Amino acid sequence: MTYGTIATWRMAHEGVIKATELLKKQKSAGDAVETLINRVEAYPYYKSVGYGGLPNEQGVVEMDAAFMNGDDLAIGAVAGIQNVKHAVSVARKLSKLHFNSFRVGEGATRYAIQNDFEMVNMLTPRAKKIWQNRLLEIQEKKLDPYDGHDTVGAITLDQQGSMAAATSTSGLFMKKPGRIGDSPLSGSGFYVDSEVGGAAATGLGEDLMKGCLSYEIVRLMAEGRTPQQACDQAVYPFIEKLQKRYGKAGEFSLVAMNKAGAWGVATNVEFTFSVGNDKQVPVILMANPGPDQTTCIEPITQAWLDAYEKRIKAPIKSL
Repeated sequence: MTYGTIATWRMAHEGVIKATELLKKQKSAGDAVETLINRVEAYPYYKSVGYGGLPNEQGVVEMDAAFMNGDDLAIGAVAGIQNVKHAVSVARKLSKLHFNSFRVGEGATRYAIQNDFEMVNMLTPRAKKIWQNRLLEIQEKKLDPYDGHDTVGAITLDQQGSMAAATSTSGLFMKKPGRIGDSPLSGSGFYVDSEVGGAAATGLGEDLMKGCLSYEIVRLMAEGRTPQQACDQAVYPFIEKLQKRYGKAGEFSLVAMNKAGAWGVATNVEFTFSVGNDKQVPVILMANPGPDQTTCIEPITQAWLDAYEKRIKAPIKSL
């Protein structure tokens, strides 16, 4: 039977491996995507998601996450939640509610506490040092404070034909308190329909929200486009529109998978992602914008992997 998963960035790869193992054992798409995102949330060296994620300008880690069930279209989401180790798990539980399924700030955190989710100080010593260094750079060198806005977003398809989508992020580094990006917003950060397929986004939320690209990709797949055609046709014309009418376009990338396990990607930057299905073991690939509004995809090299591991684990020195 067909199954598969696709997720944004190199950081998702170990989660994709685990999710694929679960799907092979006929576990549900929901369980697989939650497990995938949990793996990323718990790893302290990923600076844009979960534990070890970089904080807002006041040194507080505010997390956004969402979960969507492709069978019944149920959605749960949290935004600005604090001190919760697995924000996506809170979002999934909220998806089972008809009312009050999207909660923000103190209300989201209180719900997590009341429902016995694991609570922890999400600001690690490493992330705190990076934040302190950035404060000094802003003051002394007049640098732009904003840096880093990568979301882990994933789509899963199980052997029963059910699909799920989920996202998690600590958001824009040095963001203003209360800032929310696209990641917890259906249609922008994610969308999935088990009768068609799903998509998930990563990048600058303020610009992604202008296009509702995740929904647009699913809509195009419903009209008969392959996932790759849908990604290309949704993303690249929108980038041109944004540049023409808004004057600029931030960095963003999207991944998609349809109900048959086929997948696609589109991006306006160098972008890594991980994908696996019943025909292909999980692999990390690199995507770049290609000619004529297409996407170039190729395997990453061992040298790239080695450099990546060295970079994310490099000691942080105080300025």
